[in-house]
Amino acid sequence: MPRRPASPPASWPPAPAPAGPRCGLCEREVQATSRHHLVPREEGGRHGPVVDLCQPCHSSVHRFLSNRALARTYATVEALRTAEELQTYLRWVKKQRVERITNRRGRG
Repeated sequence: MPRRPASPPASWPPAPAPAGPRCGLCEREVQATSRHHLVPREEGGRHGPVVDLCQPCHSSVHRFLSNRALARTYATVEALRTAEELQTYLRWVKKQRVERITNRRGRG
């Protein structure tokens, strides 16, 4: 009679869950991201570089920085991460498990 292969020991760690998308700004693993044009489309960035951001980061970037500032000063992810206007937010969100926040954009 053929021998069956031994079962793996019960102490083996389970396979890790597949990783979700990662936000390009806060670098958290999240359920979903959206595409952010590093140079806003209104400022000529329609076909320019993009980065995937979680919803809280995407909303906050547009809440704290104007399209003109994004185009002229923060046209790379590295520059965006150094924006003084985002530092308090970034310190906060990196500790959070939050997936959605209300859109806090000021009314025009």
